Amino acid sequence: MATVAIPDPFAHVPSLGPERPVVWPARMRRKLANGLEVVLVESHTIPKFTGELYFRSGNASAAAQAPGLAEITATVVRTGTEARSSRQIEEDLRRIGADIGTSAGADTSAIGFNGLVEFSADLLKLVAELAQQASFPEEEFERERRQMIEGLRIARTTPSFLANERMRRVLFGAHPYAIIAPTETQVKEYRLTQLAEFYRSHYRPGNALLIAAGDFASTQMMEQIERIFGSWKPAEVPAIPAAGLPELRGRQVHLVHLPESVQTQVLVANHAITRKHPDWLRLALANSIYGGAFNSRLIMNIREQKGYTYSPRSGVHALRQHGYFSVNAAVRNDVVAATLTEIFYELDRMRSLAVAEDELSDARTYMSGVFSLGLATQEGLASQLSTVYLHELPEDELETYRQRIRALTALDVLAAARAYFDSANAQVVVVGDRGQVADQARLFGQVTEYDAEPK
Repeated sequence: MATVAIPDPFAHVPSLGPERPVVWPARMRRKLANGLEVVLVESHTIPKFTGELYFRSGNASAAAQAPGLAEITATVVRTGTEARSSRQIEEDLRRIGADIGTSAGADTSAIGFNGLVEFSADLLKLVAELAQQASFPEEEFERERRQMIEGLRIARTTPSFLANERMRRVLFGAHPYAIIAPTETQVKEYRLTQLAEFYRSHYRPGNALLIAAGDFASTQMMEQIERIFGSWKPAEVPAIPAAGLPELRGRQVHLVHLPESVQTQVLVANHAITRKHPDWLRLALANSIYGGAFNSRLIMNIREQKGYTYSPRSGVHALRQHGYFSVNAAVRNDVVAATLTEIFYELDRMRSLAVAEDELSDARTYMSGVFSLGLATQEGLASQLSTVYLHELPEDELETYRQRIRALTALDVLAAARAYFDSANAQVVVVGDRGQVADQARLFGQVTEYDAEPK
C-alpha cells in the first residue's frame, strides 16, 4: 500500500506583518471646583459607556480601625441611598439597561458602572447618590457580614489564599499592606457606625477620580458630570498610614499546615518597586520572560518539561507605597523541593546571563500585543487610563508604551533581574500537609510553621 504524505500545516505560515499604529481617541481631563478629577475618552465602537469612580482610600486606609473595613463598606454602599432602597436601585438599573458594582482593594475603593449612553444622566445620578448619600441599611449590613464570614471560611481552606495571606504578612510586617483579609472574629466585631464613618471620611470629591470611556462627545459629557457632581461638598481626607518594611535577609521558609492536602501551594516573593519607578518596564519585561507569559521559562521548565504543575506564574505587584515580585505554583506533594529548585534555578539564570535576541524579541512583541488588546474595549481603555492617573504616571504613558517596550535591550532585562529577582533573600511560603512537605521545605531555609487561622 502506498503511503500518503500529509502536508505540514505549519510549513508555510506567513510571517507577522508590521505592528499597526494605535489611533488614540480624544481625551479630556479636568478637575472640578470641589476637587473631583475627571478623565473622559471617546470610544464610538458601541452605543454604550463605561466608567469607574475611584476613591484613593482602601483597606490600607482603614487598617487602624478594622481590617477589611473598606471592602465591606463598598459592598454595603451598593445596597441603598437616602432616596432609594436596594430593590429600587435594581429596578432603576433594569429600566435603563445599566449595571453598577462596588469594590475595594488595598489602595482604592470604587463604584463601577456601564450602560447605554442615552441614559447616561440617569446612571450618573445614581452613581452620585451612592457616592454621597449611601444609607447603610442595617439588614443589608448584616446580610453582607454573614456572606463575608462564609467567604472567609471557604478561603481558609484554599491554599492560594493562605499562601498569599502569609506572604503579605512576611513582606510587609507592621505596614497595613500586610493584612489582606480580616479574621472571622474581626468581621463579627464590625459595627455599622464604622462603615458610615469610613464612608464620610474617604468618599470625598478631592479624594476621587472619575474615568469614563464611551460613545459620547467629551464636552457634553463633561458638562453633564459637572451638573451632577459639582455640588458635592469637599472635605479633608485622613492620610494613609505608613510604616517601614521589615528587613529580610536570607531565605526563610514559612510553612502553613493544611492537613491532608493532596497538593501544595508554593509561593516565593521579595520586595520590589512601585508603578512609578523608572525601572518598571524593564522589570515587567524581565518578568514576562521569566514566568509572566505562557511561553515563559518557568512554564516551559516546570510545566512542559517536568510536569510538576499546570499553571505556574510570576508577577510584579504594584501597590501605591510599595511593590513586590512573586512566583507561585500548585504542585504535587512529592515535588515541592524539585519545584523550588527549578524556580530558583530560573531566577538565577535570569540574573546571570543576558537573554538571547530572539527570546527578547518575542517577549517585547507579546507585551506590546497584550497592551494593544487591552485597549480594544471601552472597559480596557478605562482600565488602562486608571493605571495612569491612580499611579500618577506621565500623561503620555500609554501613547509611548509600545515605543519604550521596543527600545528595551537584553542589558535592561539583565539589570532588572539582578536588582529585583532577589533570590538570595527571597521568602518562601509553602501551604500543605506538614508531614509530607516539611522535610522538603527545610532544604531551602529555616522553617517557621503556622496554621490556617493565621497563627
